Amino acid sequence: MLDIQKIRADFPILSQKVNGKPLVYFDNGATSQKPQVVIDAISKYYTEINANIHRGVHTLSQLATDAYEVSRGKIQKHINAKFAHEVLFTYGTTHGVNLVANGFAAILKPGDEVIVSALEHHSNIVPWQMLCERTGAVLKVIPMNQEGELIMSEFDKLLSNKTKIVTVNHISNALGTINPIKYMIDKAHEFGAAVFIDGAQAVPHLKPNVQELDCDFYAFSGHKMCGPTGTGILYGKEAWLNKLPPYQGGGEMIKEVTFEKTTYADLPHKFEAGTPNIAGGIVLGIAVDYMNEIGFENIQKQELALLEHATKRLLEIEGLKIFGTAKAKTSVISFNIDGIHPFDIGTIIDKLGIAVRTGHHCAQPIMNFFEIPGTIRASFAFYNTKEEIDIMVEAIKKAQMMLS
Repeated sequence: MLDIQKIRADFPILSQKVNGKPLVYFDNGATSQKPQVVIDAISKYYTEINANIHRGVHTLSQLATDAYEVSRGKIQKHINAKFAHEVLFTYGTTHGVNLVANGFAAILKPGDEVIVSALEHHSNIVPWQMLCERTGAVLKVIPMNQEGELIMSEFDKLLSNKTKIVTVNHISNALGTINPIKYMIDKAHEFGAAVFIDGAQAVPHLKPNVQELDCDFYAFSGHKMCGPTGTGILYGKEAWLNKLPPYQGGGEMIKEVTFEKTTYADLPHKFEAGTPNIAGGIVLGIAVDYMNEIGFENIQKQELALLEHATKRLLEIEGLKIFGTAKAKTSVISFNIDGIHPFDIGTIIDKLGIAVRTGHHCAQPIMNFFEIPGTIRASFAFYNTKEEIDIMVEAIKKAQMMLS
């Protein structure tokens, strides 16, 4: 069992008050809080080894470069990538999606097909729409059911020799659904299609094994797993990364430049133009270490207990409906209360110190499917408690009384 109070002490923000009430932070799906070890590591970088990387022979540059590449190695091990150069530093999941979608513009031709799912975040819809508009490819959508699950029989029907890439999230940010991505990867590969996995909502809860999954690309953000904002990772199989053209031109990603021709650097530098978020990249490795020390099996057990408790308590509230009741689900609950706009509930309980997310969660197609304007979303992390859930439930009941 985790010592939750000891873990909570690692997160200084959790001890503060908001609007005069103890903070109850249930917006972890948007961004997680940061432990002191991560905060300290940011300060340590700027205090002790601040320098540009890969370009200098002086000591500080060497120290910064070593720390940055050590972090890359940590992440390679964490996701079980075959090579360190298959791990690209990005500014977040959105950056990773756009990098791959841009690269596929050189591959797709009119009539080729791109498959996305009805459960996607806008960041895993819009870049592919832009790609299809640019290339003449056709966007196909895997439908969902009332439980918030993708319909696999329909996915099977969509696949054909025209399918060039399937892109799907590992876990839905809006509903918490865990998608059967291993099945989807294997089926897509039968048709020679590549598979891109948006892992933004998955990595706070589990360790993706990219070799076991056999995905071609896997992207995630650091800030959702206790790391800094403006950090992320794109994993890509070596063969695919060698095939795709660079996303951006600039320093670091070149081997030789003349006015007649430029040749590009080897992986991973081919896709890492310009000065990166050096501190963020280094500290992301620290955040990964922190979560591994807690243990993802322990994290999953704690979060499942929170999900079960929250589901039971919330359903005690008259008129409350939960959206997203998939059999495989992580610690996210989206819900509404009859006759009350989600924004109004969120605003009132914020006055009581409770942070939840309200709106469409950058997943408007999901809200359109359910014919609702949005939901109240409570997303839990391993440092949350059942007592906090009870506080939220009582606050919602109070808000319901005020608004009815």
